Amino acid sequence: MQCQPSKTAATATSTPQAATEAPKAKEYKYTTVEGDPLKTRIYTLDNGLTVYLSDYDDAPRIQTYVAVRAGSKNDPADATGLAHYLEHMVFKGTSRLGAQNFDAERAELQKIEGLYEKYRGTRDAAQRKALYHQIDSISSEAAKYAVANEYDKLMGAIGAKGSNAYTSVEQTVYQEDIPSNQIEKWAAVQAERFGELVPRLFHTELEAVYEEKNRGLDNDFNKEFEAMNASLFRKHQYGTQTTIGTIEHLQNPSITEIKRYFNKYYVPNNMAVAMSGDLDFDQTIRIVDQYFGKLERKPLPDFVPAGEEPIAAPIVKEIKGPNAENVMLGFRFPGTATKDALVLRMIDKILTNGQAGLIDLNLNQKQAVLEAASFTDINNDYSTHVLYGTPRQGQTLDQVKTLLLAQLDKVKKGDFPEWLIPAIINNEQLQRTKSYESNEARAGAFVAAFVAREDWKDYLQQFEDFGKITKEDVMRVANQYYGPGYALIYKRTGKDTSTPKVIKPAITPVPVNRDAASDYYKQVVGMPSPELQPVFVDFKKDIQQTELKPGLPLHYTQNKENGLFSLYYVLDLGTNNDPKLGLAADYLQYLGTGKYSAAQLQQEFYKLGCSFGVQSGQDRVFVSLSGLDKNLEPALQLFEQLLANPTPDAEALKNMVAGVLKNRQDAKLNKGVILQQAMVNYAKYGPNNPFTNIVSEKELKALKPQDLIARIKQLPTYQHRVLYYGPRGAQELQSTLVAHHKVPAKLTPTPPVKEFAEQPLKERRVYWADYNMVQAEILFLSKRDAYDPKLVPTVSLYNEYFGGNMGSIVFQELRESKALAYSATSRYANADKVGRSNYQLSYIGTQADKLPEAMAGMQTLLNDMPMAEANLNIARQSIRNSIATERITKSDILFSYERARRLGLDYDLRRDVYEQTQNMSLADLKKFQEAKVKGQPQTILVIGSKDRLNFKELGKYGEVKQLTLKEIFGY
Repeated sequence: MQCQPSKTAATATSTPQAATEAPKAKEYKYTTVEGDPLKTRIYTLDNGLTVYLSDYDDAPRIQTYVAVRAGSKNDPADATGLAHYLEHMVFKGTSRLGAQNFDAERAELQKIEGLYEKYRGTRDAAQRKALYHQIDSISSEAAKYAVANEYDKLMGAIGAKGSNAYTSVEQTVYQEDIPSNQIEKWAAVQAERFGELVPRLFHTELEAVYEEKNRGLDNDFNKEFEAMNASLFRKHQYGTQTTIGTIEHLQNPSITEIKRYFNKYYVPNNMAVAMSGDLDFDQTIRIVDQYFGKLERKPLPDFVPAGEEPIAAPIVKEIKGPNAENVMLGFRFPGTATKDALVLRMIDKILTNGQAGLIDLNLNQKQAVLEAASFTDINNDYSTHVLYGTPRQGQTLDQVKTLLLAQLDKVKKGDFPEWLIPAIINNEQLQRTKSYESNEARAGAFVAAFVAREDWKDYLQQFEDFGKITKEDVMRVANQYYGPGYALIYKRTGKDTSTPKVIKPAITPVPVNRDAASDYYKQVVGMPSPELQPVFVDFKKDIQQTELKPGLPLHYTQNKENGLFSLYYVLDLGTNNDPKLGLAADYLQYLGTGKYSAAQLQQEFYKLGCSFGVQSGQDRVFVSLSGLDKNLEPALQLFEQLLANPTPDAEALKNMVAGVLKNRQDAKLNKGVILQQAMVNYAKYGPNNPFTNIVSEKELKALKPQDLIARIKQLPTYQHRVLYYGPRGAQELQSTLVAHHKVPAKLTPTPPVKEFAEQPLKERRVYWADYNMVQAEILFLSKRDAYDPKLVPTVSLYNEYFGGNMGSIVFQELRESKALAYSATSRYANADKVGRSNYQLSYIGTQADKLPEAMAGMQTLLNDMPMAEANLNIARQSIRNSIATERITKSDILFSYERARRLGLDYDLRRDVYEQTQNMSLADLKKFQEAKVKGQPQTILVIGSKDRLNFKELGKYGEVKQLTLKEIFGY
């Protein structure tokens, strides 16, 4: 590594009149690594804080992460879940941020903390109820002195996006995507909240964590993964405790313990600031030091990982839940810093890389299972390799397990082609190059290195070392770790009678003081920042448009950053025209050409660092090819051969049809598909809708290969347009496409798109579907006017103000004040195509026994929207700062044009939003809300367990009707 000094941008100067020289600006030393593609500078402040900076000026924005090397493995054994709900508390502010009168509030908070300690140590039900009543009462008093969501408001005001955080076993990480002109405001606020913890609004936020726990209890995969970790790690915290924590500990929290944890681990010498984007190194490190440098270094506790005993035989567990059956196998490996963990990453790619892995080809390509894959979970102390598979109709979980283990046996024996490891290395380089187009990925790499306690040089060296892995390395590691001892989890479809329920406490809504603002908020907002001007896409200038031949347009944007390309043939037809088109698109992956089998073809593309696909939507088809542009010609030749002359395979079709039928069964077990797709389409269109517009079972079984192959061959013969984003010049690109894109002399017009008639939705109705779950999920749906671009600016401001983020009215009221949900949103959804209707969509997921309050709460907000000038100002600022710093670049320019065309536009509509929202008032929003939202007839969609839903309450909102799965799925 190289060590260099850096001077700040603001250097002091002296004048002849000065008696003494001005103090010299502080110099900041930093390290770099030769050959680092991110050109990272790593600084260490005097207090031990690590700062990673990377300059990438694709847009005037910066992705920021503040990482703390403490996660759920550091939770006390008697207070699991602590790291996670501390993460929530860090958003609540300090004695300055989020505070109106902290002296008065502090006295109440101290009472609450003491009561929680008593509550935690009490088991008598009556005493606990009385104590909680006191906590609830005092919390309402304390909340009078606070400003709820002031952190979120402040981030919104500066134009931040993606305001969030996550807790894992090793780390807690806080993220913001900020405008590049707001670094100082961001740094001031972050240093403020990491310097002091004030656990205000605690009991309502804890209730949100309960709801998050309930969501986990309703998630079969989550339960499987926890069971697997508990099997592999009998001593280590990876298995003995979970990040979300136990119900017992969640219901007996300790604010005192949270404070101890914060003071112990949230110290600068245990933290890192990672930033990538349009930044000036010298100016940025000066600002970071100015604010974060005030944090106090403290000694860190040691963490001694528990040593696990070898596993001699499979540890078998069964999990029950409503989702489709599958099997999961987990193998224990050493931690991230070891060579064997690096080889594990290679083994994972040998098994599953999406194209040419053993599981990809031997199981998925041959349709030996419905679906199978593998993934790694690599952590500091231990790592895990997970293989999982979903059975076909009539196949047992043990048969799937046997097939998965057989692929591991091949790895152990070295039974895979010699070219595979070099191809994996090349494709990993390709994916890494692609990821470096994202500030999120760049800054995320810094976090990964920091959490793993790896020097940045060593982190980058891993990529070199990965390229040196041999088949002998793979076989050695495979034979060492894939032994007879592993975790084996059978996920069965059925009712989980062991699922506990998080008890609903009695909570009085707390005031959110929407119009209040702390002095600190005003101080930060008032800090000067340079103005940034928006840049809108000019489709005529930013896209080169020509023709490959008369009637075949080419839309082209050049990639000046790297050697990757994306090529699309876009057709204006889809499954609404012909449901068999979707089947044809799926069938293509199982077909070869005269020269190559299907598996060989996938391998050839993988060798070239390219991939292909055909995606059929309701009214558009995207035929795509992407990868290394230097291999465009051979990849395009292969792809065009496949489109022109796919080899029929009757056995593949038979297996695909069986898989389609099994997938249809499994879809009926998926609550997300049931609510968000099946029920929503039923409500919008009735029983005959785009979701139920499928090929019947009888027709499926009667399909012949030629039925689908004819449709594949037809695709290039229809009128279409070609989109290209890549490094080639226009003339070279045009020559390549003219030579290899085979089309007839005259293209056939695409048939008119079939449009399904939208239902009027003029009656108040409640549709519900039965599903075995702890929560209830509710969607409020209202049909509004047809798409009108003139409404878009007003809609944008309304959504930002009312239900678009954590500082919105809906989130404040339903989560922060009333503690009714972990997730609550509402938006006026603009149509995506001319002629289609807009819809008001509002969602809340809540405990089933909170359903009455949750429904009433959402309904009240929709009909009587609170008016808050402060929130409106923040919404306007957020939109202005976001658009001013957003840049549509790369292939997004082409797809922005595609979206505009569908809406009948020939310009970037963001211009109207930017210019018009700044002058809108609360009266404008109120007028829109009263005309378009208030009192509109609703169709309410509810999914939940019939023995937990309150049907009397549902009846208040209209005629209640149960929807059977056959009704909404059409089969």
